[in-house]
Amino acid sequence: MKRRALALWPLVLLGACASPPRAANEAPWTSGRLSVRIEATETRPAQSVNASFELQGGGDRGELRLNSPLGTRVASARWAPGLAVLSHGDGEQRFADLADLSRQALGENLPLAALPDWLAGRPWPAAPHVAGESGFEQLGWQVSLARRSEGWVEARRAAAPAVLLRVKLDESP
Repeated sequence: MKRRALALWPLVLLGACASPPRAANEAPWTSGRLSVRIEATETRPAQSVNASFELQGGGDRGELRLNSPLGTRVASARWAPGLAVLSHGDGEQRFADLADLSRQALGENLPLAALPDWLAGRPWPAAPHVAGESGFEQLGWQVSLARRSEGWVEARRAAAPAVLLRVKLDESP
């Protein structure tokens, strides 16, 4: 009996070192660099945000982390149905949804719920879209996938104030 227990000990140790398998519903992280440029209006100057990012989840539930060029966490957002939370150096703010979070943080409603699908090279399933030559139009945004094989995704909103969102993914699809 004692010999059997000793023989099983290496298996127990190996099992303790193994990382648990990822849950079936746990999405992988997408990472890269992004820049957002919001054109000036009569009432406010142009805004620009550049950051590296990590994104997990989808339009209904997920997390977005923004880091400075030096790797310091600048802000993070978590969302689930009926709630979006923005965490930053000044604490946490809660919002009813991602649209409210975006309006408060940037002054504009950016399509954050659609972003995971757009970065995956497809339209967001929760809204209609129109296919185009090198991408699609959705939610008033023209999404270009022309350079997606190189890891680039670009989205433009022409309505005032014009907004340009550029993403360079760490790994090409």
